[in-house]
Amino acid sequence: MLKKTLLLLVAGIAGLAVYVAMQPDHFRIERRAMVNAPPQAVFGEVSDFRKWDDWSPWAKLDPNSKIAFEGTQGGQGAVFKWSGNEKVGEGKMTLVESKPGELVRIEVEFVKPFEGSSTSEFIFRPQPGGTEVVWASYGPMNFISKAICLVMNMEKTLGPDMEKGLAQMKILAEGTRT
Repeated sequence: MLKKTLLLLVAGIAGLAVYVAMQPDHFRIERRAMVNAPPQAVFGEVSDFRKWDDWSPWAKLDPNSKIAFEGTQGGQGAVFKWSGNEKVGEGKMTLVESKPGELVRIEVEFVKPFEGSSTSEFIFRPQPGGTEVVWASYGPMNFISKAICLVMNMEKTLGPDMEKGLAQMKILAEGTRT
C-alpha cells in the first residue's frame, strides 16, 4: 500500500512538472489609454525616471523605499534603481531605446522578491485630439515563473496596476506640470 501511494505521489509530481514545463516560455501584458495631449507631452512623463513617482502604480506602495538615478536624466542610458518592502521589492530599470514622441523601451531587472527580467515598452501613437499610449510588459518565463503563474495570474495581477498607472499618467500629461 505504501509503495503504491509513493508511486502515485511521484507520478503526480512528474505530471505536474510536465504540465508546468508545457506552459508558454514568454509572457506579454498590454494596456492602452487615450490621452488628450500631444505624443511629446506623454513621452516626457515616461522618458524621465524622475517623473515616475508621480504616476507609477508602484511608487506609493512603500513610502520608505530607497531610489537612485544614474546616467542621463532622460533618454537612452538613464537608470532607475529601487529597494523597498515586499510589495515593491528591489530592482533596476535601464532605458535602452528612446525615440522622442514615439517609443520608450526599458529593460527591467528584478532582484527581490524574486530574480527575473522583463522589458517594458511605451508606444505613443498620434490620434485626432491626442495620443494613444500602449504600455506593454513582456519577457521570458523560466520553470519557476511558469509554476508561480499557475496560482498567480500575471494578467490579473499586473494589468490593473498598469491601468492605474496609465490613468494617472493621463491626468499629468493633460494638465500642466510645474
